[in-house]
Amino acid sequence: MRASLHQNILITHPINIRYFTGVQVSSGFLLCMPRSMQFFVDSRYREEARDTAKKNVQVRGCDELEPILNRLKSCAFEAEHVSVARLHVWKKRFTKVQFRPSLGIAEEIRRCKKANEIHCLKKAEIITEQILQRIPVALRMLPTEQELAWKMRVSAEELGAERFSFDPIVAFGRNTSRPHHHPTDRRLKKGDLVQIDMGIVVSGYCSDRSMVYFTEQKTHDQQKAFMAVCEAHDAAVACAKRGVLNQELDRVARDILKTYGMEEAFTHALGHGIGLEVHEGITISAHAPAKKLLKGEVITIEPGVYFPGRFGMRVESMVYVQ
Repeated sequence: MRASLHQNILITHPINIRYFTGVQVSSGFLLCMPRSMQFFVDSRYREEARDTAKKNVQVRGCDELEPILNRLKSCAFEAEHVSVARLHVWKKRFTKVQFRPSLGIAEEIRRCKKANEIHCLKKAEIITEQILQRIPVALRMLPTEQELAWKMRVSAEELGAERFSFDPIVAFGRNTSRPHHHPTDRRLKKGDLVQIDMGIVVSGYCSDRSMVYFTEQKTHDQQKAFMAVCEAHDAAVACAKRGVLNQELDRVARDILKTYGMEEAFTHALGHGIGLEVHEGITISAHAPAKKLLKGEVITIEPGVYFPGRFGMRVESMVYVQ
């Protein structure tokens, strides 16, 4: 991190604090300066922080922050994570420092994953795949959407996940046309299309996968949609290389869907970065700010098509950018 920073910055977002210190807290202050990294915590976390913080992190009490911060002429802060009210309090407390808003410095550093992060992401993806492999057996019992979501939660715990990375999307039949459907008491019927979108957390790192299941022979429209989505997915995955623009990657998938006459049915972004947060770093969309893929980052690719009142489907996987 020091090689990437040429300024002082006060980090308060718990996810970013965990990334740089290795310590999970609900609150704290990480003061990063070109030649040092000082972590200020209250009594709840002091012992744990001193035992588990990375070697380059100096742990201090919160009462030590004021004199140290007031010695600085200026200090950046995470503008996207600090409220106006909190900044007002800081300006009253730390009267000698000039605070400067900064956007996405820590998040940009987090984009490129280290070997230990890749290990955690792979483990999370493996457990997710194991959960998805259990779903066809569960579908034979004709569960409700809520019952299947509960079975998935049980499987996640049995397989060693910390928790879901987000509330799972479980949709049957016409409910699949809603990209972010919340599970209901709607019971599975033979012939229903089933859409699952889920992820779990391992050592703080998230997975995110989407899969479609068919309980009968596909209809003509379902087969066409499935072919279109899978082809768009595979083309985008093949194109996901270092230096490719996020907007270009989105275009690759949409061009495939256009050949099937389904480009208007794809209503969301193609994907996103993933790591300590299920959505982090880059957004893969024609409407997002232009960014190039970086070697070592992990993204998702999730093209989908949705036909209101009928059905919808998407296929999603995690991709390591090389």
